[in-house]
Amino acid sequence: MKYYIVDAFTDQPFSGNPAGVVLIDWNSFPSETLMLQIAAELRYSETAFVVQHFDNEYTVRYFTPKAEVELCGHATIATFAMLHHENGLTGRCLCHTKAGDLAIEVGDRVLMQMATPQIVKTIDEPEEIYRALGAGDYTPALPVMIVSTGLPDFMIPVGDVETLNRLQPDMEAVSAITKKYEAVSFHVFAFADDSYTAHVRDFAPLYDIPEESATGTANAALTHYLQQNGCIPSTGDFSFLQGEAMGRPSVVATRVTADGVIYVGGSATIVANGELKVEN
Repeated sequence: MKYYIVDAFTDQPFSGNPAGVVLIDWNSFPSETLMLQIAAELRYSETAFVVQHFDNEYTVRYFTPKAEVELCGHATIATFAMLHHENGLTGRCLCHTKAGDLAIEVGDRVLMQMATPQIVKTIDEPEEIYRALGAGDYTPALPVMIVSTGLPDFMIPVGDVETLNRLQPDMEAVSAITKKYEAVSFHVFAFADDSYTAHVRDFAPLYDIPEESATGTANAALTHYLQQNGCIPSTGDFSFLQGEAMGRPSVVATRVTADGVIYVGGSATIVANGELKVEN
């Protein structure tokens, strides 16, 4: 099996969000145990395992070092950017995932169609969430919601970028809350007077990811959240700056079409490749 290390949501190596990508040379996946072992060995927040069926049709499965997840935005962008640069893949592709079938537009920038957005839950009493973030008794001007475009994430507003970057979450408490609500992460955002729609940080310690430098699915969910709360137009192109506090700045682009379909994407850079010498 060939593997690649790809930095997603950036055109610069050693920035953005790194993911492992493993190409399966046969038409079925290896055992889940082996894929989990490989993901743990590569040690990135997610590793994508890819099986090709036809020229423009693929199935992708995603593993953290701890568990399989149904979908990972940055690992999907990394996968199809790698296929574009290494194999010349271009145009519209079909990607089968456990979260559903996704349309992917492949070129110099990869755009991934997200699942139909859904407001899963509004949190009426978010005090424990802000305490877990280390934000004290902050009272938000916008609601705290769990939103999904494939994976359920908390959308959590804070007052400004300075507050956002000072957050020091209690990871044990964040894990407990996300587990209680069957969510994946705390996706925390703030507005600034600049060219970005919002600045964001994402914490998913329940899945052994203390913080991610770019999260495609969560920023697609944030796009829907901001629309539903009247913060952005119903259609258009948006961008989110993430990873500043980690020293790995990433720009995640989203697009909402006239029929309400959300795409998320960006560029990606291959930083390493090799062969896995393992047996299934």
